[in-house]
Amino acid sequence: MTTEPPQLAFDEALPISAHVEQISAALAVHQVLVVAGETGSGKTTQLPKICLLAGRKRIGHTQPRRLAARSVAARMAAELGEQLGQTIGFQVRFSGQRSAQTKVKVMTDGILLAEISHDRQLRRYDTIIIDEAHERSLNIDFLLGYLKQLLPKRPDLKVIITSATIDTSRFSAHFEDAPVIEVSGRTYPVEVRYRPVVDGAGQRDRDQVEAICDAVNELSTNLDGDILVFCSGEREIRDTAEAINALALRFTEVVPLYARLSMAEQQRVFSPHTGRRVVLATNVAETSLTVPGVRYVIDPGFARISRYSARTKVQRLPIEPISQASANQRAGRCGRLGPGVCIRLYSEEDFAARDEFTQPEILRTNLASVILQMADAGLGDIAGFPFVEPPDASQVRDGVRLLTELGAIGGGKAKHAQVRLTAVGRKLARLPVDPRLGRMLVEAGQLGCLREVLPIVAGIAIPDVRERPAAAEAAADASHRRFWAPMDGAAEPSPDGSDVAALWRLWRYLRDQRKNLSGNAFRRMCRDEYLNFLRVREWQDLHAQLRDACAEVELRRNDVDADFERVHTAVLAGLLSHIGLLDAASVAKPERGRRRGPAEYLGARGARFAINPGSSAARTKAELVMAVELVETSRLWARTVAPITAEQVEQVGGHLLKRHYSEPHWSANGGQCVAYERVSLLGVPIIAQRLVSYAKIDPVTAREVFIASALVEGQWHTRHHFWARNEAVRAEAEQLADRNRRRDLLVDDVTIAAFYDSRIPADVVSVAHFDRWWRDARSDQPGLLDLTLDDLVAAELSADDEQYPERWRASVGELAIDYAFDPGSGHDGVTVNVPLAALTRLSAADFTWQVPGLRGEVATELIRALPKQLRTQLVPAPDTARRVLEWLSEHPGPAGEPLWTALGRGVSALTGVQVPAQEWRPAAIPEHLQMRFRVHAEGAPPVVGRDLGELAERLAPKVSRTLNAAASHLIHDGATEWVFGVLPVRIDEPMPGFPALVDRVNRVGVQIFAEQGAAVREHRNGLRRLVTLTTVDPTRSVVARMSNPTKMALATSPYASVPALLADARLKVTGEAIDALGSAQQVRDADGFAKLTDAVRAEIAPAMQAAVAGAGEVLALAGEITTRLDGLPADTGEDVAEQLGGLVYPGFIAATPAGAWRRLPTYLRAIRRRIEGSRTNARQESAGLVVISELEDEYAQLCAGFGSGALPPAVAEVGWLMEELRVSLFAQALGTAVPVSAKRVRTAMAAARAGDSH
Repeated sequence: MTTEPPQLAFDEALPISAHVEQISAALAVHQVLVVAGETGSGKTTQLPKICLLAGRKRIGHTQPRRLAARSVAARMAAELGEQLGQTIGFQVRFSGQRSAQTKVKVMTDGILLAEISHDRQLRRYDTIIIDEAHERSLNIDFLLGYLKQLLPKRPDLKVIITSATIDTSRFSAHFEDAPVIEVSGRTYPVEVRYRPVVDGAGQRDRDQVEAICDAVNELSTNLDGDILVFCSGEREIRDTAEAINALALRFTEVVPLYARLSMAEQQRVFSPHTGRRVVLATNVAETSLTVPGVRYVIDPGFARISRYSARTKVQRLPIEPISQASANQRAGRCGRLGPGVCIRLYSEEDFAARDEFTQPEILRTNLASVILQMADAGLGDIAGFPFVEPPDASQVRDGVRLLTELGAIGGGKAKHAQVRLTAVGRKLARLPVDPRLGRMLVEAGQLGCLREVLPIVAGIAIPDVRERPAAAEAAADASHRRFWAPMDGAAEPSPDGSDVAALWRLWRYLRDQRKNLSGNAFRRMCRDEYLNFLRVREWQDLHAQLRDACAEVELRRNDVDADFERVHTAVLAGLLSHIGLLDAASVAKPERGRRRGPAEYLGARGARFAINPGSSAARTKAELVMAVELVETSRLWARTVAPITAEQVEQVGGHLLKRHYSEPHWSANGGQCVAYERVSLLGVPIIAQRLVSYAKIDPVTAREVFIASALVEGQWHTRHHFWARNEAVRAEAEQLADRNRRRDLLVDDVTIAAFYDSRIPADVVSVAHFDRWWRDARSDQPGLLDLTLDDLVAAELSADDEQYPERWRASVGELAIDYAFDPGSGHDGVTVNVPLAALTRLSAADFTWQVPGLRGEVATELIRALPKQLRTQLVPAPDTARRVLEWLSEHPGPAGEPLWTALGRGVSALTGVQVPAQEWRPAAIPEHLQMRFRVHAEGAPPVVGRDLGELAERLAPKVSRTLNAAASHLIHDGATEWVFGVLPVRIDEPMPGFPALVDRVNRVGVQIFAEQGAAVREHRNGLRRLVTLTTVDPTRSVVARMSNPTKMALATSPYASVPALLADARLKVTGEAIDALGSAQQVRDADGFAKLTDAVRAEIAPAMQAAVAGAGEVLALAGEITTRLDGLPADTGEDVAEQLGGLVYPGFIAATPAGAWRRLPTYLRAIRRRIEGSRTNARQESAGLVVISELEDEYAQLCAGFGSGALPPAVAEVGWLMEELRVSLFAQALGTAVPVSAKRVRTAMAAARAGDSH
């Protein structure tokens, strides 16, 4: 069945009808035409008919908006007397109507762009009409550039460019001076009235909706014609419609017009009607459509215009003032039927100050977005693309760089901008927001937090809804800060210092308020809480648009609430070049007299920024942050900031990370070579140092380290039999070398490594690799890796038992000797193994003679250490030493004579040189020539050292137990009065020992000590206890005089009971009274004890009263501190609790020395101040904690060397010095008893360790 061709008729009332023949003739001659005319001239609807008249059969007609495409197609079909879809069809996204007989397809410019990807030469068209080209959208510029490339390849293709009479010469020049045909529009005079929303002083006395209602009322007095009101968005249209309907104007109908309306609703604008119609339209009615019957226009002067901010690096959709050209276009809408009136809701001065033309979209769009769209549409290389106005090359490079950062392109060079879209890039190309914001949405879809990120992205894309009027800054700030923390009743994690979280909370709050309030009440609420009502509506509109756009690219919203860690990760995906690392120097304590500035962050590519003071993140000083905006005023400021972690950066920014490796070394626990990895992103060090496996990074080096460290040095955990055999062979070789002190005759580690290297495959780079290989290899070659003595020794070695004996002959018997040749180590030289029982019976002088093989070297070193006037008489020293030792072998001295004393005799006898005894310097003997001792005690690890006397003192408690077992007749346990007879000061059998009283809490005993100092301390404590057991207890009178606060404090003590505390206080003052007499060691019998008791009895009661009061003060402070521990950071709380436990514990009263007792309240007050300061000065707390922790570890090591008994006074004093250091670090204002620093504490430790106080 055939259909009759449509009858082509042209309405003579339309201006273009007078140019039909001119356009047809030009179309026959020229490939490109530019038709210019104002809206209403008929060019949109009549040009396709002219093309049909000229014999064109496949006509593509583009419109910038979906609504215009539908409406134009319907109007043309009606003019032809046909149904839509016959000769005239249309296509927009997701819908269309056309058939096989369709000759004119009206479509959006985006549809035509999409067709290019699968119809590169647009063969389905013989004519293309680009309508409304003056709007210069990205799509229009893309099409104009593509058509310029395509026309030489398609000489049969005709192109018509239509434009308002705006800059038509630019289009003509773009197409090789194509002819321009001017089509004059029919217009009537338009009266422009200025009715600004703001008054002359710039103060807003009404909002925009109210101003529109006022204008409608003003125009309602006119009897004929409809009113066209331009609004910036769908939400504003609904609010305005609600307000106008509330005016209850007679015979007035309110009709909306915007792109998201259904087809039927859009057609209402064009349908016949009675009465007056108020059409509320977006800027779709500015040029694309001619709304019939309009005699009046109300122009608020705003439109939503996509714009990229080079300053903030974000594509926004702000509502902003329109240009003069757009304003004139709007005014022209009411001059088509007759004289019209345009009311502008802004001043004439405002109009004159506006831009003349609207900027082309390519000049106000992030080029990353342009490149993205070109790659998606397959439009080729942006650098060579023939844009009407080409972008700057540096902007192109920046765009490619950003797309690379966002993971939108998978390959290409910024120089040529030849890119390939990734799956992420394809989604970004279809999201109507800046690529950064789109990347956040894509990541949110993948992480399951799209529901939370959608309003955040929408909020970022518009101007901030929060207002801060100059006259109410404090009130506005207080209102907005409510959203820095979770709202009342909200069950959500609370990220500290996150503006992103604050934006999400604000969104939820507004959503809930909108549900509960009427339109007017909600508007008032926004005003009262310093929120811009129109921007709130804009936020809600954009959220809805983005929600639909995400659904179209298959990004699913989550049903379950997402945590903010995922939300921050998704947002970070779009802000990788907006991260910053805290500069520790910027938050350090400033020099005296200088103020500390804001915390500084190291940003990408060397930038440095500070967080805007109005941000919730400014107070938290997070180590790593991201910022939505970086704004440069007096300095670079970060706005809309949130804390992030290095793990989050690695998760979404892996493609941008640079990794540097250093210090490859062996990890015995890991069984592999590891190295320190430093990770940075665009110059920001994300991870300063972490250990990673080095095998994949550099397998050759990893293998070398494995062989050297595991197989050669033995740093591995293995049970392989070959290794045990090799260790035995190596030990045999090393023992031979040690005894001869000739390690140079052993092969070096390189030779051993080469042995293994030649036998182990190249792909074995770790213990795990080795175990897998050796499991099979040992079956075929079990001896493959066995070393022999010949492999290890480069020359013949032998042992001389006379010069290097295996045992030392002493008065207590023979002692085993070990040899080590390991210069620089602590065990280098000769080691004698000593049983604990023999320790006190050995003479240190005997060991000064060393073994015969080393004696000559010892003598030589002693001679070389003599003063110059003596040394020069004994040169050469080795010869003198040899001669003297030979002489001494024939002239032995008395038993127990030190070597240097004997050398003095020999030197005098052989040379006549007299060497005074004090000139010999045994300390100058090199360490490897000094005899080393290893003391063995049953059931305990050996104790080693080179000073026999120091070892005896250190091991005195163990020796004491041995002594007590041997001198049991002196031991007593359980006395409550003096029943010991006369207690000797010293015994000598079976070894030297020192009897002393010992405190058994409710009784006194006698014990033998090997070390006199310990005996002195214990005897004093024993006397103290015996005095308390034999004198009247003053506790009752002390209790009667106690204050109530003291009683309350004592009840909280760590003692088992208050009586136990009081008994300890009595013990303390008794000991101090004995110390004051200075005669404790002289009390060795009953008479001496009786005199001591008489002397101290009267002092105890008043002293005890004072001690109990002091204890009450201390316990009160301790109780206060204990209640505050729970709120402290873990590390601080643990340290404070440990310190408090070391100061206040059962028995602390008597155990605390008098000097420390007086300072004890100060120590506790210092703890209290530290707790207070830790919440306000975390950095000082952290720094101090590092110092204290290191010193506590060192002090613990020092104390460990003195066993479990009482510490020597010098060592104990270091502990109290540490308390003074804590005062200095955390509560300096309280002052210290002595000058103190970490260095002084370490000096005191060194002195105690060296035995300076013994």
